[in-house]
Amino acid sequence: MSSRDYYEILGVERSATDDELKKSYRRLAMKYHPDRNPGDDEAQEKFKEAKEAYEILKDPNKRAAYDRFGHAGVNPGAGGGGGPGGPDLGDIFGDIFGDIFGGGGGGRQRRARRGSDLRIAVELDLKEAVYGVEKELQIPTLVSCGVCHGAGSEDGEVETCGTCGGAGQVRIQQGFFSVTQACPTCRGSGQRISNPCSACQGAGRVEEEKTLKVKIPAGVDTGDRIRLSGEGEAGPQGGEAGDLYVEVQVRQHPIFHREGDDLHSEVPVPFVTAALGGELNVPTLDGSIVLKIPSETQSGKLFRLRSKGVRSVRSHRTGDLLCRVVVETPVGLTSEQKDLLRQFQESLGQDQDGRHNPRHRSWLDNVKDFFERMI
Repeated sequence: MSSRDYYEILGVERSATDDELKKSYRRLAMKYHPDRNPGDDEAQEKFKEAKEAYEILKDPNKRAAYDRFGHAGVNPGAGGGGGPGGPDLGDIFGDIFGDIFGGGGGGRQRRARRGSDLRIAVELDLKEAVYGVEKELQIPTLVSCGVCHGAGSEDGEVETCGTCGGAGQVRIQQGFFSVTQACPTCRGSGQRISNPCSACQGAGRVEEEKTLKVKIPAGVDTGDRIRLSGEGEAGPQGGEAGDLYVEVQVRQHPIFHREGDDLHSEVPVPFVTAALGGELNVPTLDGSIVLKIPSETQSGKLFRLRSKGVRSVRSHRTGDLLCRVVVETPVGLTSEQKDLLRQFQESLGQDQDGRHNPRHRSWLDNVKDFFERMI
């Protein structure tokens, strides 16, 4: 937990509004985010400080406690406020970048329960994942009721629950033991609605399928996720909305497969080209490129094409394209072609010294040594 003053960290006055807090936090988060400052420990520390300060001050209850008691008035373990795990760096840009991608921000913390987080998978082609794309998603969710505006009451009147006195919890005495549980009357909300809204039956939420445009940044891979703050389910009785997690899945490509930031591809090379050398047009994500094949090229040889891979979403390093040669044996030969190959084989002779087939000769030597050691 930072020992510095939270208002000083964010660079705002103690009377700053919620919008001023959020604007300052966004500016600092974009400046010091680890993805923009790889390897910079000082920037990462400043990002964590800004995150911590904003999470406390955006919550009116925690802010009031901080204003009165300072750091002693807030629980550092409860500083995170936007979904599982706090500022999860497994998310591509965390919650502040989720705002940029279309998230609605955290909103005010209320006594009403927070809405559930949602997860949705989005499938991308390799090229979409490499260069980025905007996707329009249809998301079934619970949204705030438009009739009662999330209050759950037909006439806007909400009473304090008489059973729990607004605490949302009741204590049950069982002999020497007492158990605290959610109030059965208000189900933990601390409120009672005598005239429930006819549209949402008092829940304050209705089912709806909303359309959301999500910008997928360039360089994502399977397993990456984007967090959109406030785009999850609305909370009951006007509670804060949860977050939406967009999980990336990249479809298999017929030519390339990805390993980290590098792309790999198998390149079939005709037998004659491999033996005599030549040129081949090979595909890249940017278009075809001429690959020079030297003479006497063997299967398995790797050709590395620099910076023809994927630009990392985190380090911004661009990977390479590795082309693995597969020498192709000719098929469907005519009788004349087969005779020519036999003549060619005879012209090589017995190849006792392995001059023409060095790998085969080496393999035979290893086999011989293996059997000799077994005797």
